[in-house]
Amino acid sequence: MSETMTFDPDTSNPWIAKAVELRDIFARDAVERDQLGGRPTEQIRLLKQSGLLTIVIPKEFGGAGEPYSTALKIGREFAKVDGSIGHIYGYHFSALIAARLNSDEPRSADLLRRSAAGDWFWGNTGNSFSKTLFGRKDGEWTIVNGFKPFASGSHVADYLSTSWEDEVSGERKFAAIPANREGITVLDDWDGIGQTQTGSGKVAYKDVRIHDSELVRGWVDASLPIRTIGPLQQQSVLLNVFVGTAQGALLAARDYTLNSSRPWMYSGVERHIDDPWIKRQYGELWVKTRAATALADRAAAAIDHAIARGKALTEQERGEAAVAVAAANVLAGDVALEVTTEIFEVMGARSAVRKYGFDRFWRNARIHTLHNPAEYKTRTVGTWYLTGAYPEPGVFR
Repeated sequence: MSETMTFDPDTSNPWIAKAVELRDIFARDAVERDQLGGRPTEQIRLLKQSGLLTIVIPKEFGGAGEPYSTALKIGREFAKVDGSIGHIYGYHFSALIAARLNSDEPRSADLLRRSAAGDWFWGNTGNSFSKTLFGRKDGEWTIVNGFKPFASGSHVADYLSTSWEDEVSGERKFAAIPANREGITVLDDWDGIGQTQTGSGKVAYKDVRIHDSELVRGWVDASLPIRTIGPLQQQSVLLNVFVGTAQGALLAARDYTLNSSRPWMYSGVERHIDDPWIKRQYGELWVKTRAATALADRAAAAIDHAIARGKALTEQERGEAAVAVAAANVLAGDVALEVTTEIFEVMGARSAVRKYGFDRFWRNARIHTLHNPAEYKTRTVGTWYLTGAYPEPGVFR
């Protein structure tokens, strides 16, 4: 089949080629692992072994110096077969991109070097909405208690990015700390209908000591436009998981239709694929998935441009990137939900059994698209189109 038909990436990039190899390995037991949930320990081991965890770290700090779009496309490949791996792989780079944008600061530079040398996998306990983790100063230390929800990747992490509210001032503080720090407990209580291996449940903190030297400054700061692209980076992860899920579902459905589907008794054809109804549905789903892919690539290029501009990034450039990411996110989510639902119609009743695991595509898309409502991203794009006003930087835009 042609690359256009299969949505294959350009494997002239050796990191993309390595990702395709791993994608095929992950596919072997993706259905079983989705149904079991838990920790993708072996998959993380393979990621570390591959070198794919350090690709966006600049070369001077021991990484490959790849543009962020490479990581996004790799996450998309993984999501074709395993939405959980695509998700936590993408989120792994949140702290690394923040450190990369602040690499002129000693703390960030140190984290980049150590992360590259140790092949660290990063988890996140810095949920923006949650005010359930609090700290009190004790000399050069802060004693932190409480919990953080939606802590994706923390169950397999070497290092955590975290945030809490100061008990006295209410100011939000940020730090990067080892995941095995005394007092941290990953509760492994994620019970979502999809993304079953992401570990997106709670992480509890009991008298966890965080030293002043572990605080990170400038990672969340509106003083410069470049300091506000964190949400765009995270939204880019989501939309590429959507695109990869749609692509993977469509490819899996095509394979099943060609090899297993039977024509409907009133169709008047001997082969299912000769039914005009089936042809039209596949045609529409492919066109929509291809369009979502193109918009995702455009958004990835906008993020690359913003990161490359660094501190020179203007508010207008930041706004253009925000609109590009929002637009891509809306279409990607809508297409993922449509494709993962309608594949059952074109495959037939025998496809809807647990052994095939086709339902995982819909479950992953459904739970992930709820992360932030498409309605408000659509309004963001509409406001820009009507008035030229870019979205004000915020948690999800």
